[in-house]
Amino acid sequence: MAHGHKSNEKVVYVGDSRVKKGAGAQVPPDYTSFPGKSEAFIPNFLLKEWMVGCVVLVGFLCWTIAEPAPLGYPADPTNAAFIPMPDWYFLFLYQFLKYPYVSQDYIVLGTMGVPGVMFGGLLLAPFLDTGKERRFYRRPIASSLMILSLIACVYLTLISWDHYTHQLEKTNTIPEHHEREEKAREAIESGKEAPNPTQKEKPVALVDANDPAMDIVKQAQCIGCHAADLKGQGNFPALTGVGDKYSKEELVDIVTNGRGGMPAFKESLSAEQIDQLTTWLAKQKAPAE
Repeated sequence: MAHGHKSNEKVVYVGDSRVKKGAGAQVPPDYTSFPGKSEAFIPNFLLKEWMVGCVVLVGFLCWTIAEPAPLGYPADPTNAAFIPMPDWYFLFLYQFLKYPYVSQDYIVLGTMGVPGVMFGGLLLAPFLDTGKERRFYRRPIASSLMILSLIACVYLTLISWDHYTHQLEKTNTIPEHHEREEKAREAIESGKEAPNPTQKEKPVALVDANDPAMDIVKQAQCIGCHAADLKGQGNFPALTGVGDKYSKEELVDIVTNGRGGMPAFKESLSAEQIDQLTTWLAKQKAPAE
C-alpha cells in the first residue's frame, strides 16, 4: 500500500496504525514494550527527576515550617552545663560528628571528607550507574547504598535525640522553649500579656541584703554565676525577684536537686541551710506598685 504521489514510497507502520514515520527522533509512548531499553537521559529522565526533586523539596520546606526548630538558650562557652542542640534535620550529622574517628584530630575528615564523598557520589551517580535496568531489586549496589543511607540517617537521629533527652533528665534541665511556652500559657490564663523573651526584665532591688542567708549564698558560690549583686550575668538569671517566679517549695526543689544547668546542693548544704536559703530567696519580690 502506498501513500503520497509515488507508488514506490516506503511506508513504516507505527504499531497498528497507518501513520508514516516522520522526520526526527521518534519517542515510543511506552518504554516497557522495548525490553532492555530505557528513555533518553536528557531531557526525558532528567526532567522527571527534577520534578520529583521539586515536589520533595517543597514537602520538606512545608514540614520545616509546620514544625520549626525551637529557639533555645543562647550559646555560652562559660556555661559547662549548656547542652548544644542543632535543628532536628541536622541531628544525624550532629551525632555523626560525636564519634572520635570524625572529630578532634579528624575533624576535617568528618566535616568535609565524608560529606564530600557522599554528595560527590550522589552527583556522579547517573554517570557511575549506567545500567538500563529500572527495577530497584535488579540494581543491588545502588539500592543497597540508598537503603543503607536512609537507615543510617534515621538511626543517628534517634540516637542523638535519645542522648539529648537523657542529658536533660540527668541535669534536671527544662528546655528554654518549654519554659517560655509555659509562662505564655500561664499569662494568657491569668488575663495578662504574654512575656516577650527578647526583652530582658528589669532587675529589682535585693530584699534583706544583710540576712544571714547571704553567708550561705557565698558558701555555695552562687555569686560566681549570678554575680556579686545577684542580678545575674550572661545566661545566668537574676536571683533578685526570684520570689515572684517560684514558691518556697519550688525553690527548695531547685536548690536541692538543681535545674536548668544549676547544680544540686543536696550534698554540699544541709537541710537547715537549704531551708534558710530558700526562705530568704522566697522574699525576693518586686515591690508592689
